[in-house]
Amino acid sequence: MTPFGDAVRRLREAKGVSQKEMAEAIGVSPAYLSALEHGRRGKPSFNLLQRIAGYFNIIWDEAEELFAEADASHPRAVLDTSGMPSAYTAFANKLSRMIRTLPPDVLEEMEAVLNRVEKRK
Repeated sequence: MTPFGDAVRRLREAKGVSQKEMAEAIGVSPAYLSALEHGRRGKPSFNLLQRIAGYFNIIWDEAEELFAEADASHPRAVLDTSGMPSAYTAFANKLSRMIRTLPPDVLEEMEAVLNRVEKRK
């Protein structure tokens, strides 16, 4: 599941509609919507994001948040470390191997570190 897929599922369930009903309303197949919710599809197009926001009649701030979740939801992230010191490549590969085994508390610690670094910029 991706952050975007989770958000869409919560919105859909809050509205009390099935995947089939929503898919028909926004012009996609139920299979595609299911794959999107379960993280088996990458980031949806801007056009589809707008249709989803319109379907739920969400205000601009909420739509912006939904769009940001879509940006952070590609299920197959790629880290390009070409041209960087070897330690960065080694770290990226180790993270790739271990990500599925990280306990939630470790993930939260790593997220906190990244947030602190992001704030420095």
